Amino acid sequence: MTLLEVCVADALSLAEAITGGADRIELCSSLELGGLTPTPGLIGQAAGAPIPIYAMVRPRSGDFVFDAGDLDCMYREIDAVRAAGLAGVVLGASRPDGALDTAMLEKLTRHASGLGTTLHRAIDLAPDLREGVEAAIALGFERILSSGGAPTAPEGIAGLRAMVETAAGRIGIMAGSGVRAENVAALLAQLPLAEVHSSCAVAVPSQGEAAMRLGFAAPSHKRTAAAAVRAFRVAMETAAP
Repeated sequence: MTLLEVCVADALSLAEAITGGADRIELCSSLELGGLTPTPGLIGQAAGAPIPIYAMVRPRSGDFVFDAGDLDCMYREIDAVRAAGLAGVVLGASRPDGALDTAMLEKLTRHASGLGTTLHRAIDLAPDLREGVEAAIALGFERILSSGGAPTAPEGIAGLRAMVETAAGRIGIMAGSGVRAENVAALLAQLPLAEVHSSCAVAVPSQGEAAMRLGFAAPSHKRTAAAAVRAFRVAMETAAP
């Protein structure tokens, strides 16, 4: 059975993902920015979860080209994740040309020793996905989250297939970005994926016209819903051989 990882960025979404049947959580803040390190409060809430929690370690928005100050932040964030007792961290770093910054990643994975590690979609910027897979294997990552170098996983089938072939069972390839209950069966029919990644989110109207007028809130935002997680699992089971 394919494993479902659900990415969440708030306490309600965390609870809904667990209730709906997620197998693992990617814990973030600011999903609208691609996911940043979760707040200390959310990390603390997740510590008692009955399923594995992997926390995003990304100290700022923008690119993944990190300097010494960013590295120090990420070390501290990894320490906080470890202290909370979470299962793992989600890491990524790039060079200016988009290739994985293996020197930076070696420092991060070494500092995260003892925690599980996922390489995030920084790999989708890499000019050669197969080289990226080999680098992730050499660095000791458990899995790679990727959309196959495309904006969404359904658009990146060819890239994901190349990654799965290169991995050859040596590392997990987890498809994410744009994966929903409506398309996951078609995705799994084309690729032998052991894991998929989704927010399983629904749009929620924002409350308070004043907050929207002052720029504190958008007209709506997305949150994970237990019903959406259940629907996703049903779709995955439909795709099972």
